Amino acid sequence: MGKDEGMSAEAMSGAEIVIKALVDQGVEVVFGYPGGAVLPIYDALFQQNALRHILVRHEQGAVHAAEGYARSTGRVGAVLVTSGPGATNAVTGLTDALMDSVPVLCLTGQVPTHLIGNDAFQEADTTGITRPCTKHNYLVKDVRDLARVMHEAFYVAKSGRPGPVVVDLPKDVLFASGPYTPPSDGQHKTYRPQIEPDEERIAEAAALIAAAKRPVLYGGGGLVNSGPIACARVTELVRSLDCPCTLTLMGLGAFPASDPHFLGMLGMHGTYEANLAMHDCDLLVAVGARFDDRVTGRLNAFSPYSKKIHIDIDPSSINKNVRVDLAVVGDAAAALGALLEALGRRKRSFDKAARQEWWRKIEEWRARDCLKYDKSGRDVIKPQYAIERLYALCRERDPFITTEVGQHQMWAAQFFKFEKPYHWMTSGGLGTMGYGLPAAVGVQVAHPEALVIDIAGEASILMNIQELSTIAQYRLPVKVFILNNQYMGMVRQWQELLHGGRYSESYTAALPDFVRLAEAFGAVGRRVEKAADVDAAIAWMLAAPGAAILDVAVDQRENCFPMIPSGAAHNEMLLGPEDEARKPASEEGMVLV
Repeated sequence: MGKDEGMSAEAMSGAEIVIKALVDQGVEVVFGYPGGAVLPIYDALFQQNALRHILVRHEQGAVHAAEGYARSTGRVGAVLVTSGPGATNAVTGLTDALMDSVPVLCLTGQVPTHLIGNDAFQEADTTGITRPCTKHNYLVKDVRDLARVMHEAFYVAKSGRPGPVVVDLPKDVLFASGPYTPPSDGQHKTYRPQIEPDEERIAEAAALIAAAKRPVLYGGGGLVNSGPIACARVTELVRSLDCPCTLTLMGLGAFPASDPHFLGMLGMHGTYEANLAMHDCDLLVAVGARFDDRVTGRLNAFSPYSKKIHIDIDPSSINKNVRVDLAVVGDAAAALGALLEALGRRKRSFDKAARQEWWRKIEEWRARDCLKYDKSGRDVIKPQYAIERLYALCRERDPFITTEVGQHQMWAAQFFKFEKPYHWMTSGGLGTMGYGLPAAVGVQVAHPEALVIDIAGEASILMNIQELSTIAQYRLPVKVFILNNQYMGMVRQWQELLHGGRYSESYTAALPDFVRLAEAFGAVGRRVEKAADVDAAIAWMLAAPGAAILDVAVDQRENCFPMIPSGAAHNEMLLGPEDEARKPASEEGMVLV
């Protein structure tokens, strides 16, 4: 920065620079928890009205709330925590955001610059600790760099493949006086993600798609991150090609679930038809997905007959897990738009007879009805039934759904249908128990009039149950729908299938009374134990004017199917309890390996 530039810029304290930068970047809400190192920022917050601060009860909850805010709006979520334990408590949330490509800016306090490295009170090497779990991080040692770093951090968080960025702020920098410069409209000098795809690669992709007889489009969270235009274009592409579409856990909502082209979610707990279509296709078009292990199953058996096209804005994700035949680097919306134009210019359409035969085979797989479950019991509540009824009774209200992690998460993905993006918030890559409740806080803050439901398990909800206090303080009408089987359900399922039924430490012998717990936090609670009472209980929860917890006692023995066992291929699925004891090798390969 030159001398004249510095003199012409507005001078203010470092704390005021932070607040001004947040406002200029369009931030309206910050989720945080105060401490000594960030008190200058909290003092500056007190003296302004442009930013709203939501006081969480734990720093992990702050990041998850910011994630919920970001995933339901498409904007950057903002977090403010103190030094030392404040920063280290945020690490789980930051890692979660990195794995799921969620744009989050996390401001962390730090001891004064002259004490860094001296093991001062509440000191931690925040940039060192968070380097592996952030997209980028900064330690600001000079107030003259602060405004630039703040604006750059936002650019990095939301550009290219989104992710979390940490800005570590020593206390003396926050007290110091320095220049403020507004955000620049220019591109960053070194970080310039490729947005527009290469035209030749698009032409090659169009040729492969036109020649395919058994294509499948496989979409991921990158479609949602790209935005509604990308989702609209992928829908147009699938319908124009009359090809099947499947989505990852993070991609749900990018393509309408009610569309007959949709095969459901794929992967470990995906549908039979989605996984077998991936296995038997001759062309796989992946858009905004990263081929993670829960999707691919055994890599050497993944989609063995197909050519593979991978469209992604992150070049480091291409050929990382699965080798592809054609890589297209670019934003999903831009790439899909170019692909639609290229296909429109081609004179020869796809082979309709081959496509009809492909759909005939897919309909055979669909006829297996892989999500069926035993409905014979009149008293016991099946978890699948509970989710089905929740969806049926609230779908017209366009709900936002968050989840914790475990069996309930997979049942929610299977039985709750999403027609558009930004309405499904879950922890995919990291699988973070305790995600759903604070995420629901962030979603409800972003959409105060909307119906926000956290579909939870009784074990996972306890991980961040303290955020009920945040919900109470801000009078957030969050609904919590607990599938309570008294077990860490997915752990118990794996112990049953892979460890001889030795249920080591997966049963919770001392659960709280969730009804009384809700009341202790100023909410209302209800427990339901019979299937016949489920509809009335859900109607009660939905009608509650404020926060409500519905504790649903579900079948303790129910397992989540379909399931691709770890190390198995897509055509080696377990469809239900009748497959659990099946020995190798049946005709369709549905074995446990």
